[in-house]
Amino acid sequence: MSKQPDPVLRLLWRHDVGEPPGPRRGRRQRLSVDDVVDAAIRIADRDGLPGLSMRLLATDLGLGAMSLYTYVPGRDELLALMVDQVLGRRELPAMPDDLAARMALIVRVQYEELQEHPWLLEISGLRAWVGPGASDRYEWQLSGIEGVGLDDIEMDQTVALLSGFASSVVQAQQRLRQEEHASGLTQAEWWAANADELAVVMAGRSYPLGGRVGLAAGEAYQAATDPAREMEFGLGRIIQGLMSYIESKRADNG
Repeated sequence: MSKQPDPVLRLLWRHDVGEPPGPRRGRRQRLSVDDVVDAAIRIADRDGLPGLSMRLLATDLGLGAMSLYTYVPGRDELLALMVDQVLGRRELPAMPDDLAARMALIVRVQYEELQEHPWLLEISGLRAWVGPGASDRYEWQLSGIEGVGLDDIEMDQTVALLSGFASSVVQAQQRLRQEEHASGLTQAEWWAANADELAVVMAGRSYPLGGRVGLAAGEAYQAATDPAREMEFGLGRIIQGLMSYIESKRADNG
């Protein structure tokens, strides 16, 4: 049985191939697909993905619930368009000359993007739709490590490592914000409120290393963790490791 092309591909590349035609009968569409996707992004930025429904989006746009489906086939396709539109709207900076700075830039661009649109972390279970935004981003990321001595598979893995690190840091920051929102206490406030009780329940147990390091960290962070410091420390060690690996490859290749 022959397989038909996925219709969402035409939507993703609509600015290159033209938007799919609307319904042959009925009122002319007053919005573009871009308008619909931008409205969905605004809702997701405000309420997260759980707050984004096709019915709510239709109401926000002043459309009937079924009219929305003349623009996008369904919610999964809408999510794919949202992701690609976010990626495509970001102006990508020129790569610096220094290799370490280029790798750091790949991480920082993704980190800033996820901070602005944290719902990107909530998207899972979607097929890897290839749109212009994602394609341009991947090409830009690869350009930062082209010609440094990595083979093609290693280049792909390097991009995945750098992107994955940025995502993990933002996920940790999101969990921290959610915990503080749910409890109504900052980390510093929680520790202050529970210090005496912890001394009681932990009496009789000795944690010399944890006590020493935890005290130093707590004084430095004024909290149990400091995701911003973790970002800088982890990024430095990842780049250090990659630079060392690249140098060893260059040495092996003479």
